[in-house]
Amino acid sequence: MNWPSVGVVIPTRNRPELVRKAIAAVREQEYPGAHTVVVVYDQAEPDHTLATAEGVGVQVLTNRRASGLAGARNTGILGLDTEFVAFCDDDDTWAPDKLRRQVAALLAEPDAEFATCAIEVEFEGRTTARLAGCSRVTVDQLARSRMAMLHSSSFLIRREALAEDAIGLVAEDAPGSQNEDWDLLLRAARRTPIVHVDEPLVRVLWGRTSHYAYEYATKISSLRWMMQRHPEISGCRPGAARVYGQLACWSAASGNRSQAWQFSKEAVRANWREPRTAIALAAMTGAVKVENVLSALHKRGRGI
Repeated sequence: MNWPSVGVVIPTRNRPELVRKAIAAVREQEYPGAHTVVVVYDQAEPDHTLATAEGVGVQVLTNRRASGLAGARNTGILGLDTEFVAFCDDDDTWAPDKLRRQVAALLAEPDAEFATCAIEVEFEGRTTARLAGCSRVTVDQLARSRMAMLHSSSFLIRREALAEDAIGLVAEDAPGSQNEDWDLLLRAARRTPIVHVDEPLVRVLWGRTSHYAYEYATKISSLRWMMQRHPEISGCRPGAARVYGQLACWSAASGNRSQAWQFSKEAVRANWREPRTAIALAAMTGAVKVENVLSALHKRGRGI
């Protein structure tokens, strides 16, 4: 088998211990082909001591594009000449056979351009597997649900598909570089279904390690950006209700009860069974705190 070359983009910012673990997991991949790592420092001084040409090479770059994950990932993509590109966040790690399994699955589908895999979520020492229950992912599925198990650290993409006249690069205009991964999935799935290896080959660290865990204003603006950018979401009643329910929760958490009430009504109109509406309403009355609900869900490997 002719294994293609793979470049792995790891964006990072002020998390030296975590990024070293992420790099080590990539370098220890049981992958028969050539693979290399590009670490992109975003809004932080680069640590050039990470760079090495031995074994699986590591290159260190500084994000020269828009600040945030999207610009950092694009900096890494444009710094590579490999056949495939993979993403890994600096607080996540890969199972040793992750790359081999995904590349094999993608090569088995000549027309496919994009692959993902399931994840296991680590939160406060507890690990929970998140599976999709399928081997192909379509636009309709992604409009109905963000499908959190399709995490950006599982993305593997044919590099030629990231050209402007194909899927394109990561969207740098995504508010706060949030939901840029969901946007990329939807754009990819419009062209051809995403190949999915439904085994947890990536461990995702949840909690306060995220730079964006409690930035509610950014969460709201990025979701509204998604709704405007992808009519498939508004056209799917359960999918629209899910997003409106999230918007209601984040509005309630930020103290904007009027906005939370408006989004709750939109969620009910789309799907009166949407459970996030109940969370938002309870938060508006002071019965619960969104942060506490989020923490309880994270312990089960889920989110709002």
